[in-house]
Amino acid sequence: MSATLFVSASFPDGSGGGLYVENAKIADIGPHVTRVSHGKAAQVIDCRGDLLAPGLVDMQAFIGEPGAEYRETLSSASRAAVRGGVTTLVSMPNTTPPVDDPAIVDYLKRRAEEKALVRILPAAALTKSLQGREISEIGLLQQAGAVAFTDGHVSIGNAGVMRRAFVYAKDFDALIMHFAQDKNLAGEGVMYEGEWAVRLGLPAMPREAESIILERDLRLVALTGVRYHALSVTTLQGLEVIARAKKQGLPVTCGVSINHLTLNENDVSGYRTFLKVNPPLVTEDERIALVEAVATGLIDVICSDHNPQDVENKRLPFAEAAFGAVGLETMLSAALRLVSAGQVSLSRMLEAMTSRPADILRLPQGRLSRGAPADLIRVDLDEPYVVDALKLHSRAKNSPFDEAKLQGVVKLTMVAGRVVYQG
Repeated sequence: MSATLFVSASFPDGSGGGLYVENAKIADIGPHVTRVSHGKAAQVIDCRGDLLAPGLVDMQAFIGEPGAEYRETLSSASRAAVRGGVTTLVSMPNTTPPVDDPAIVDYLKRRAEEKALVRILPAAALTKSLQGREISEIGLLQQAGAVAFTDGHVSIGNAGVMRRAFVYAKDFDALIMHFAQDKNLAGEGVMYEGEWAVRLGLPAMPREAESIILERDLRLVALTGVRYHALSVTTLQGLEVIARAKKQGLPVTCGVSINHLTLNENDVSGYRTFLKVNPPLVTEDERIALVEAVATGLIDVICSDHNPQDVENKRLPFAEAAFGAVGLETMLSAALRLVSAGQVSLSRMLEAMTSRPADILRLPQGRLSRGAPADLIRVDLDEPYVVDALKLHSRAKNSPFDEAKLQGVVKLTMVAGRVVYQG
């Protein structure tokens, strides 16, 4: 594989210089890396002051294969990912059939190697058929290549099943990723309880639907010692539970979707179903608290929660429409809103989408250091654009940022030392 030299780049820590890629890895980086020092045997890419950063690592994305290819395929998801700067993504197991068999994990890995432009890592079902009753074969699934265990957007209500799953996962040092939402409390709710739900006349759920499950799960973490990641924390109550667990030193991490960091429940006005997500959007005060939690590191990870839905499932009354929004292509530029507003530093924002999720998943990606995989993105932080959902590369077009003015354009994406996208 030929070598590549990036020059005149800026890095997330505020420094600048060059970066040299050889044999699919970062061979050298710093101000001393120049055309003179490394350029003779390499393809040279002049970044002209653009940001050069690790490729994003997205811990939560739905891909339709197998069974729902009309919503998304490995190929279409990867095309959207490279344009959004995502070079590694974890695919959720709620497919048809669910990813609860080692043969399906192996199938997804082989299909991804054949069809995808980025690294797609399958998460396996925590319980068989996502039914919340019988624990999946965690050891065999992990051996086949599953990087984590989750039932996706399905919360496991039975505490006894959850305890047994935690004990079993602990034996294999496996990562549990759980969607914390009490199904009985949530009911048919499509918003959180409050003034806005009353104004719109929509069924609502209490915030305790999140915090009660989190509280239960983290007590079980204390009991078993399993590695636990809360897929999406959205409420002040949930943040308090996570803060207590971390103060106790429990092996707990959590994520938040880009939707909850940059949108609030007021955006639902007009019953815009592209903004119907689960968990629901929160108040502006809660959104600000989530952003502050990202800035301080209480929330570890920012994810896309990419959940494509076809037009037939979204062109319905709000209460009946499917939950979900696409996000792979807009996650980075939407997050840059927080940087432009001075709410989160660029380095911390990128950490939450690169090195931190990579650490949790125990991957070598997500960092700019010698010997790290050459998964890189070049970004013009200042270039503006208007989102046109019809031009997104996902098969589905249900973007909550349709017609939004964003800035930050990915100009190049490299995976394992190979340029897979150049805009």
